[in-house]
Amino acid sequence: MLACTQVHAEACVVHSSGEGLKMKVCQQNRTIPQKLFHDGFCQPTLPGQQVSVEFVDQCPFGSFGVCSDAHVDNMPYRQDIHYYGVASDARYLKPFCEQNSKGLWITP
Repeated sequence: MLACTQVHAEACVVHSSGEGLKMKVCQQNRTIPQKLFHDGFCQPTLPGQQVSVEFVDQCPFGSFGVCSDAHVDNMPYRQDIHYYGVASDARYLKPFCEQNSKGLWITP
């Protein structure tokens, strides 16, 4: 039974940097088909940014906020997005999470 609940137990940590900005987020898959998650959701194109992606079983500890059960626009999929770095960014990310992504903002 446990194996069934871990079908989507996967995450990707995305690091990007450029133009004086550094960003780290982790996307924890909930309902996205594995290939789509791996080949699409975890492969962002950020113009002017150097991007690296690391696949892990689950998002690492240390985030300042999590958008839990975030809905993906125009798709029936859900994921948890963990944010790392500058905690004051929560003032922008929390409203976006709750209004746009229809998620629940959690402060770990």
